[in-house]
Amino acid sequence: MTVRPLLPCLAVALALTCATAPAQAAKKNKSTAAAKQPTHTVKFVKSPSQESAAERERRLKRECKGRPNAGACLGYAS
Repeated sequence: MTVRPLLPCLAVALALTCATAPAQAAKKNKSTAAAKQPTHTVKFVKSPSQESAAERERRLKRECKGRPNAGACLGYAS
């Protein structure tokens, strides 16, 4: 038995497989993208030890006196 008569059949089978693979991959990507969507929202809770905005501003004014006006002290050094 020679391989020559089987070559056209293999070529057709390979072409059909390659033609349907991108469609199946796209369908699979859509389903996995939908599965990765978050189902709930995240709510951030402030720590009781966290400083308020007013406390932070007072601390920066106190700590940045006489220092270069750069980094965290930008706008607070005098």
